[in-house]
Amino acid sequence: MSDAPVIAVERLSKAYAGGFEALKEISLEIRHGEIFALLGPNGAGKTTLISVICGLVNATSGRVLVDGHDNVREFRAARERIGLVPQELTNEAFTTVWDTVSFSRGLFGKGKDPAHIEKVLRSLSLWDKRHNRLITLSGGMKRRVLIAKALAHEPEILFLDEPTAGVDVELRRDMWEVVRQLRDSGVTIILTTHYIEEAEEMADRIGVIRRGELVLVEEKQALMRKLGSKELTLHLREPLETVPGSLARHELALAEEGHALVYTYDANVPGEDQAGIAELLADLEAAGIGFKDLHTRQSSLEEIFVSLVKETA
Repeated sequence: MSDAPVIAVERLSKAYAGGFEALKEISLEIRHGEIFALLGPNGAGKTTLISVICGLVNATSGRVLVDGHDNVREFRAARERIGLVPQELTNEAFTTVWDTVSFSRGLFGKGKDPAHIEKVLRSLSLWDKRHNRLITLSGGMKRRVLIAKALAHEPEILFLDEPTAGVDVELRRDMWEVVRQLRDSGVTIILTTHYIEEAEEMADRIGVIRRGELVLVEEKQALMRKLGSKELTLHLREPLETVPGSLARHELALAEEGHALVYTYDANVPGEDQAGIAELLADLEAAGIGFKDLHTRQSSLEEIFVSLVKETA
């Protein structure tokens, strides 16, 4: 596997007439064979970034290399390496699954290859539906057809724009499994999503985009370790009105109308959890404060994301 990035975005900016800057000096490298999740609120620039990479929108400045090919000067070579899965099917309601997927392959100048189309349809559990018209399919099956169309010309890179928006939880998990299988077959996956759980469940790396700026790119696990704090919640035997002064040195907050104390600490500092909690419990005992239960929890990716968005607002 090559060490060179499969996609290299270099100081990419996009400004529209009137001065609106949709993208601001974005630089990003996507690795071969990874699942990269692009997170951001509506209007952050996610779709614009994908559209520029795929050659559907022209950048104002900067450049994009797709497997080493400049996506403007070598548009055809760059574009044939990319499969793009939009959110909705359009204008094909009365076409069969087989025909629409085969047609997508032909759009890229690829010769007919029934064996490849069959392989794609089988991998997406669409083989039994190959003669069905799209109008007869469920929403989940239509979503699978979108992926099949994007894979018809054997791309190395697959962009998924909100792949599970509006589908139920069970189908969402089915789609996650499909995406994992694609990654395992060597396809690089870039997805945009509003579902934090989707990024947390699937991504190897996460990029956060905000107001056209890429504010963070991080390995998922490293991100959670770096930004994830832990909380210890103590459920008290008797409620408190305020945190006693003797406990002021601890990071404590009252919760549950005084019936709980919440202690926040950095999970990354070696020994802080054990030493800090031991000191806290000793101080609680000295203050005569009893508790009946305690539990710990780690910050979720959603909380981390929300804090990042607030910081860059």
